[in-house]
Amino acid sequence: MEFGLTEEQERMCEEVRRFADNEIRPHASEYDREEKFPHDVVEEAAEMGLCGATIPVEYGGAGYDAVDSVLIAEELFAADPGIGLSILAASFGTEAILEYGTEEQKERFIEPVARGEAISGAAISEPDTGSDVSSVSTSAEKDGDEWVIDGHKKITGKMGIRASDTAELILDEVRVPEENLVGSRGAGFLQQMQFFDATRTGVAAQGVGIAKGAAERALEYAEQREQFGRPIGDFQAIQHKLADMHTETEAARQLTLKSAWAVDSGGSPNTKLASMAKEFASRVAVDAANECVQIHGGSGFVDDFDAERLYRDAKITQIYEGTTEIQKMIIARELQGKGF
Repeated sequence: MEFGLTEEQERMCEEVRRFADNEIRPHASEYDREEKFPHDVVEEAAEMGLCGATIPVEYGGAGYDAVDSVLIAEELFAADPGIGLSILAASFGTEAILEYGTEEQKERFIEPVARGEAISGAAISEPDTGSDVSSVSTSAEKDGDEWVIDGHKKITGKMGIRASDTAELILDEVRVPEENLVGSRGAGFLQQMQFFDATRTGVAAQGVGIAKGAAERALEYAEQREQFGRPIGDFQAIQHKLADMHTETEAARQLTLKSAWAVDSGGSPNTKLASMAKEFASRVAVDAANECVQIHGGSGFVDDFDAERLYRDAKITQIYEGTTEIQKMIIARELQGKGF
């Protein structure tokens, strides 16, 4: 059993960490306050191969495997979840095209994303639909050689990850040619569920990154902040918090890496493991961000420090791509042999 990273992975992490320190951290507060998409940063990330990192080389991507992508996500989210998500989500949706699309679709839609010339997107949530994806009201009717789509997708005014752009999308008799149909007609729901299976390990990595960022900032603050004539890190109450944060972050990291390893070893996600990693890592992210604010005290309640932003950003990892409650249902069903 091997737990260490390869020299190549170590170098990759160092490069991504350097990029995050120089290009993300200095601008994180600005993009968060203004809810502004970081176009310049995303373009620089694309040049490094971080946009669509797992896109195969033959389609212009870096061809990283699942473990590599987890390591990249951790470093980006430790710096700032909003900008980190803007970089990673530039290719969100391409997984479905890679899995179910035609060769022509892959060349047409995926290659521009890998080059940083286009941004992929997914329209899933609706005003009245969240966890119950099967109840979406958006319709698609066949009309000759086209599909006519009508529907309404809306996510605005987010609490966190504000640099990552989301918008209201109104589909009013939008006509899509038959050749753009991804996968098999009538199999969309199954394909969507398998798509989430593949992306949940990525959300787990986001949670690990947030937890790491929170734990590192809490430790740094505890060593610098003095009360009663000594650093607050000397007090046992703070030491216990720091110990728990770093221990739980490492546990979440190992579970997430195992889930990614399962993808690389077996060629497809392990549903139970992916949901375990997503549920646990997102819980650790929220807990770590909460403790980070607590250690900062009053300073953690204002935006002079990163603590309050991480606190707001962390919560989404327990919601998107399957809520905590949905993950527990999936885990239990897999344990009982009643999986989808």
